[in-house]
Amino acid sequence: MTPRGRIGAWLAMIAIVGGSALAADPPPVARPPAAPSPALEARLKNLETELRCLVCQNQTLADSNADLAGDLRREVRELALAGRNDAEIRDYLVARYGDFVLYDPPLKRTTWLLWFGPFVLLLGGGVVWWQVLQRRQRASASAPTHDSAAEARARALLEDEPPASSPARDATARAAPRRKR
Repeated sequence: MTPRGRIGAWLAMIAIVGGSALAADPPPVARPPAAPSPALEARLKNLETELRCLVCQNQTLADSNADLAGDLRREVRELALAGRNDAEIRDYLVARYGDFVLYDPPLKRTTWLLWFGPFVLLLGGGVVWWQVLQRRQRASASAPTHDSAAEARARALLEDEPPASSPARDATARAAPRRKR
């Protein structure tokens, strides 16, 4: 087999193995059994939407497929079946995991940064942006006006020729004859 054929065989094998791994179904999410009554089931669903998945962080317990979310759902179910009310279940989880477990954390001293941090950052960005605009405005206002004589001298320097009425041109003209390029 030629080296090209071997490379092709390896690439085909990698594609088959990789494709079969991607095509495999993810493991099913184990949902706890239904509650004994529809009212309790509705209460648990409502409670699960108020609690945050600690792994996913942007999903509620009801929406998350993470293993820890499943464990927390089972724990909430067990507490509810044990006769605890919603406030007791929330308090238990907050005592164990902190205010972060609540999808809508309370406004208190320890969560001020969580509630007001984004607005402070936005305000700080606005102040920095305003200062940059003020500096630009001051810089453009204090910029020198257009000087055609200075522009002519600059063009002459770029063209490697001294300007027509400069002392350097007069000195160069007297010192050496002009070179041809």
